[in-house]
Amino acid sequence: MIVDCAIYRDGHRTEGPEDLSDALAQARATGDAFVWVGLHEPSEKEFDRVTEEFGLHPLAVEDALKAHQRPKLEVYDDSLFLVLKPVVYEQESDAVSTGELMLFLGDSFVVTVRHGEGSSLGAVRSRLENEPELLGKGPTAVLYAITDAVVDHYLDVATELQTDLEELETEVFSPNGGGSRHTASRIYTFKRQILEFRRATGPLALPLMRLSGVGQFGGAVPFVDDRARPFFRDVNDHLTRVNESVEGLDRLVSDVLSAHLAQMSVRQNDDMRKISAWAAMAAVPTMIAGIYGMNFDHMPELHWVWSYPAVIALMAALEVALYRLFQRRGWL
Repeated sequence: MIVDCAIYRDGHRTEGPEDLSDALAQARATGDAFVWVGLHEPSEKEFDRVTEEFGLHPLAVEDALKAHQRPKLEVYDDSLFLVLKPVVYEQESDAVSTGELMLFLGDSFVVTVRHGEGSSLGAVRSRLENEPELLGKGPTAVLYAITDAVVDHYLDVATELQTDLEELETEVFSPNGGGSRHTASRIYTFKRQILEFRRATGPLALPLMRLSGVGQFGGAVPFVDDRARPFFRDVNDHLTRVNESVEGLDRLVSDVLSAHLAQMSVRQNDDMRKISAWAAMAAVPTMIAGIYGMNFDHMPELHWVWSYPAVIALMAALEVALYRLFQRRGWL
C-alpha cells in the first residue's frame, strides 16, 4: 500500500494533485520539485499503477515485489535502482533481523518500497522535512538520507552485538559457565546472527563506492548529483567501520567457540582421570577379595586367627596410598 506521497519544492512539502501522473508532470514542469512515493509491501496490482506512471524497469519491479535481494545498485534507462537491507536488533531476544528497502530514483521522482517492519522511513522523511536546505537538493538528498540512516543504524547494531559477545565471553570463561550444555548452542546462534548481519553490510560496499566515486568507480552515476559524492563518501566510511567491526566479531566468536570446545575437552579428560582413579582404587580390594574367595584347601594364612583383620588392614592401607598418590598428581 502507499504509505505516503508528496511533492517537494525548494525543500518544502507542498500540496499537489492526488493523481501520480499529474503530480509527476507538475514536478517536472517546475524543474525544482520532485515526487516522493513511499510504499510498504505492495501487491502486484498496487505496484502496477506506480510502474506505469513512473516508467520503472520490469526487472527492477520484479525484484521490488519479490524481495529477498542482496544489496545492489543497478542503472536503467529511466531510473536508478538501489537495494538496502536494514537491520533491527531485538532487545527481548537479543537477535538480529533484517528487512528490505528498495529505492527507485529518476527524473524528479523517488519511489521507496519497504518489506518488513524494521525499515520504517517516517523518521527519515521527518528529518528531511525539517532540513529544507538538504531536501532542496532533490532526489539525491533522499537517497543520501536513507543510506545514511541505514548505515548509522548498522553501527548501533554492531555495538549491541559487541556487548552481547562480551557477555558470552564472560559466561564461557567463568568457572562453571563454560560447561553448560547450552553454551555451544548460544555461540552457534550468535555466529548465525553475525552471518545475517554480514549479508546486509558486506554487499553494500560496492554500491556506496559507486555513489561516492571511490577508486575505479569514479564515473558519474545517472540521476545522482555529483556534488553529493563527499556525503556518500562519509556514508561509505561508516560502512567500512561496520564491516571491520563485523569481521572482528566473527573472528572473536570463532575464537570463543574454539576456547569453549577446548574447555569441554579438558573437562572431559579431567573426568576420565577421576573415573580411572576411582576404578583403580576399587580394583585393588576387589582383586584381594577375589583371591581369598577362591575355594582352595591350601592357602597361606587360611587358618590364621588374624587373617581377616590383616587382609582388611591391607586393603585400607592400599586404598589410602592410592588416594594420596592420585590426589598428589591432580587426578582427584
